[in-house]
Amino acid sequence: MRRVGWLPSARMARITDPDLLLPRARSGDRRALARLITLVEDGRPEGDEALAAVYPKTGTAWTVGLTGAPGAGKSTLTNRLIGHVRSGGTEVATVAVDPSSPFTGGAILGDRVRMQDHIDDPGVYIRSMASRGHLGGIAAATPRVVSLLDGIGFPEILIETVGVGQAEVEIAASADTTLVVLNPGWGDSIQAAKAGLLEIGDVFVVNKADRPGTNETLKDLKQMLELGGHGDWWPPVVTTVASTGEGTDELVAAIAEHRNHLESSGSLAALRADRAVADVRAALEVHLSDRVRNALGDDGWEAVRADVVERRLDPWSAARHLLDRVTAQ
Repeated sequence: MRRVGWLPSARMARITDPDLLLPRARSGDRRALARLITLVEDGRPEGDEALAAVYPKTGTAWTVGLTGAPGAGKSTLTNRLIGHVRSGGTEVATVAVDPSSPFTGGAILGDRVRMQDHIDDPGVYIRSMASRGHLGGIAAATPRVVSLLDGIGFPEILIETVGVGQAEVEIAASADTTLVVLNPGWGDSIQAAKAGLLEIGDVFVVNKADRPGTNETLKDLKQMLELGGHGDWWPPVVTTVASTGEGTDELVAAIAEHRNHLESSGSLAALRADRAVADVRAALEVHLSDRVRNALGDDGWEAVRADVVERRLDPWSAARHLLDRVTAQ
């Protein structure tokens, strides 16, 4: 992508036409790209048009997801991975999902604060997204934003989850390679195994490995991995100290090894096919919900909601009733 001059922000704020924004975003205009992402996040028709326009060009970016508990050092590790990608001259986009403010719905303490090393690099684009209460570690719009970045032309995309805890497993459906980041003294191994993190990890990273307890954590983690089923890929365990960069080369090598495995085994095509089907299901849920709300209007929706809250109507019958109302029109 080639960086071009930025339009004045006041003028850009009025532009919502994808036919105008997409060429500028592909040419490196970051304000045009930011505007497109906002349209996609907000579920605007123009955002849907932009996604439809770029979709034929998607499927070329390599996506790496980073998940783990708060404080594991995901943002600092992401910063190191950005630096490695840029050292090879490749452009990279990062989607950092943050907790939402309960008052404004906006992102709290955007992870871009820890990625200031690359703020002036035109080959790096970093976008903070508010989770907006969505469970699973990512925002509901994250897969759509990743598709947009892919279609715009970024060859490498990093996705950092919100860090909500051990149950944030949705990232595995949005990334080609999923990194699970842990720290020495990792919590109850049995509870962690139940939570699903062991099942989604393609590479495990014990970060802050200069702290006491690293060897014990490595031992426990490897023992738990031996108890699980991982098919034809055995997830490697890498130690890093993201604050100093120690272990970054080994982590990058592990990611490359996983990529080679997916491409050579034919698993990548199946993985991305499953992702496409999941995107259809997610879009269907959104469109059905919107149609129901539009068909009922605010008063009709509130009436049904009140019936369920007052237990005059069960949620399952309410859902069938709402769908019947929509399909009858």
